[in-house]
Amino acid sequence: MTDSASTALEIRDPDEARDWVLHAMWLQRVSPARAGTVTRALDWAREIAAEGDPLPLVGFVADVGNLCFDHVADPSEKQAVPFVDPGLLLAYEDHVLGKLYADQSFDRASDAVAHYVDRDRGRGLRFLVDRFRERSGMAGVHVNPAVLKSLMQEKPEELLATSWERLVEDGPHPAIPGQLEQLVAAVRNLGDALAPEDVFELEHGTALAEFGQRLALRQVLRAAGVIEARLPSRPAGIRQRRQEVATRILDEDAYPIGGFTSLSNKGTVESLLHSQLAYMETDEAERPDLFEIKFVRDELLYYSRDENAFLRRRRTFLFALYPELAESRVKDASLDWQRIVYVVASLVVAVRRTIEWLGDDSLVFEILFVEENTGPRVTLADERGLLEMILREQVANGTVSFESITVDQVAEHAEERARASTCHLVTCSTRDRVPAVESALLTRCVVSRPELQVGFETDELAVPGEGSEPLESWVVGLERCLEDFVAS
Repeated sequence: MTDSASTALEIRDPDEARDWVLHAMWLQRVSPARAGTVTRALDWAREIAAEGDPLPLVGFVADVGNLCFDHVADPSEKQAVPFVDPGLLLAYEDHVLGKLYADQSFDRASDAVAHYVDRDRGRGLRFLVDRFRERSGMAGVHVNPAVLKSLMQEKPEELLATSWERLVEDGPHPAIPGQLEQLVAAVRNLGDALAPEDVFELEHGTALAEFGQRLALRQVLRAAGVIEARLPSRPAGIRQRRQEVATRILDEDAYPIGGFTSLSNKGTVESLLHSQLAYMETDEAERPDLFEIKFVRDELLYYSRDENAFLRRRRTFLFALYPELAESRVKDASLDWQRIVYVVASLVVAVRRTIEWLGDDSLVFEILFVEENTGPRVTLADERGLLEMILREQVANGTVSFESITVDQVAEHAEERARASTCHLVTCSTRDRVPAVESALLTRCVVSRPELQVGFETDELAVPGEGSEPLESWVVGLERCLEDFVAS
């Protein structure tokens, strides 16, 4: 990938910039340049230029917007562009537009942008186009947004007429053919059109948030992706715990299984035999009808379900994040991101992998933000906001919850959860925190240095995979924690 910002062309002359914009607009193939499409294409381009980002060929911007918002015209309406190689236009359609049509990441991103409203649509499209431009390495052009704004104030019919005349007489702007070739070449070597974190931001609306919040979110998602990619797809081994915890199965963990096995005169409307509807009479004067009489006498027939049941094991995972973790907002030379980024990313991966590996069990994750009983209050509000944003689907379905408690309440809270389920408490701090728990299983994580230190129960802390790179300690440490979850 090349640095597109360093190779971007800058057009300062307003007349030249005007020609470049209008000539490039004729390149759009998804929906041809017409009076009804000019204004929206210029508006999308203005949104990009107003942020100071290099502007790709306006025809390409229009094509992306039309694909996002389903402004797709009949292919027979396409028209040739004078002095632009037809083979180059065909390559653009095959490699660039074909890529967008077939790419799953673009499909998800465009669907997300289509659900935005009002001006957020243009801002979402700007984010999508800019991320695609940077990811592919294609260059753009820096133009003054005032040029685009002035074009939007003119009549679209006159703009198209005058630009077509100049295009036929003088040919396209000299930079356009080369930029089109560069766009085709860039997309040929491109994997997914957008990175997973790009799609995540568009789907969750954070693409429109402030830069600082977006940067932290992207770093966490990237770190989570790096860690998750190095974890095994299945738990490699099972560590034997030194204690077994009795689990009381609650009523909500028992589910009926099996199909309908017999008929009964008791049941719900959903299991009523369709043949019983024949007893309904259409004559309103003849009330009650035979169906109502049989209903009152419990003579209607219902399907009966097998009463066998299976039991799901209840598991509760408590992640206690202590306030001194604020000290880990430091960047080590041996790591790509701050330590706190790896803490949040590891927590996200732990939740995802545990759900994947223990999906048949009844799982509950509680993320506890611990506060000191006395002294100045130090909070992890920013980290909590990131976790709530990333795990909001799990929060919505009740799998994950967040709570603030004091240091003295951690052990009591874990013991209370252990009375109803298998409970696993994970403490995370910059110093070794050992709550006095008896029934809950304990794992301690300490991030006082670039390498992660892990201790199980009251064992001494150790650096997993010691002797290797610091990132390996985070991966191996998380892997051992996950294996411990499975074994509990």
